[in-house]
Amino acid sequence: MFGSRSKEEKSPTGKVQADLSKQPRDPEAPKGRPTPKRSEAQTQRRRASSTAPTDRKEAAKRQREARRVDLAKQREALASGDERYLPARDKGPVRRFTRNFVDSRFCIAEFFLPLAVVILVLSMVRIGSLQNIALLLWLGVIVLIVIDSIGLAIRLRKQLNERFPNESKRGAIAYGLMRTLQMRRLRLPKPQVKRGERP
Repeated sequence: MFGSRSKEEKSPTGKVQADLSKQPRDPEAPKGRPTPKRSEAQTQRRRASSTAPTDRKEAAKRQREARRVDLAKQREALASGDERYLPARDKGPVRRFTRNFVDSRFCIAEFFLPLAVVILVLSMVRIGSLQNIALLLWLGVIVLIVIDSIGLAIRLRKQLNERFPNESKRGAIAYGLMRTLQMRRLRLPKPQVKRGERP
């Protein structure tokens, strides 16, 4: 008699608890879970405090460390060409194609720095004829670089319009021309194509 009654009393409370779990909890109602022991609460607080910085110095130190890790990843990506960690200016298929287009050609602009050093040395020699030759060489190099850069910009724009008609090509021509001014082995990201190879 008592056993059957106790079973009947237990079953409605289970239903009530299920219904209460669906309803939003009143803030003044009991929390429905046991209070954690002091040792457990302290370990949870210590974990939270170990992940969060305690003061400004600690926060700055962590920020510097995160920046250092990001820069290391960027350096590796610039050497390997890994698209995920490249800087924003080098990301995307348009920039990659521009790099490959420039790297597959000989450009006069990439020899600008060595030629500038030679011309500078010739202009410092106290012989009038050598100084005149240096001046003519300087003018000739600049004219050739301008002509070569204009031709490269026209061809690159045409290729970009054919291959990427629906993508933004803003700044891609200037990006390619700036890349021509660097010597091939000093370019970053490193060239991924050989000279003469189609990009």
